[in-house]
Amino acid sequence: MLDFSQDVVENIADNSTIMNPLLRDFCGHQAWADAEHWRVIEAHTAAAPDEAIRNRPHHIHTVQHAFMWAVGDRATGFAVPTAGEFATLAELKAYPRGSHEAIDRFLAAVTDARLEERISMPWFTDPPLSITVTEALTQCAMHSHYHRGQNATRLRELAGEPPLTDLIAWYWKGRPAPAWA
Repeated sequence: MLDFSQDVVENIADNSTIMNPLLRDFCGHQAWADAEHWRVIEAHTAAAPDEAIRNRPHHIHTVQHAFMWAVGDRATGFAVPTAGEFATLAELKAYPRGSHEAIDRFLAAVTDARLEERISMPWFTDPPLSITVTEALTQCAMHSHYHRGQNATRLRELAGEPPLTDLIAWYWKGRPAPAWA
């Protein structure tokens, strides 16, 4: 389980002298908000079998893995799993933990110089796109936020109550770690 306790955050911050603290917040918030959405999806009986609810987290978490591949060494190709490869909702829920753990490890070791390096985004070809590692990680978090909003709307359509996962709510609650259980 990821641990964003104050001690861990202070230790991570020692690896980077100028990293934008918002980037760390966006990544920490993303993990917490994903876990909160999973908690509600599992608890609401109409949500679990809903195709849109099931497919959207698959997409969110595949993109998170893709961005970690994009900012990484790209030593291997990126394989995109289909939603059908996750036989159960529990298997699908386990998928984001891998991307969030990778993000946590990356942020713990990344240097300021690496964050400012430009990378090509291979899925943008005409025209090509080159962005910094910081911009890529920010896009990853914003993309997840966008689709969680769509799932919140769908949960309401299914008579569910989506969790309050705005960034300011995360600040208000003291920047909690994700609770995947």
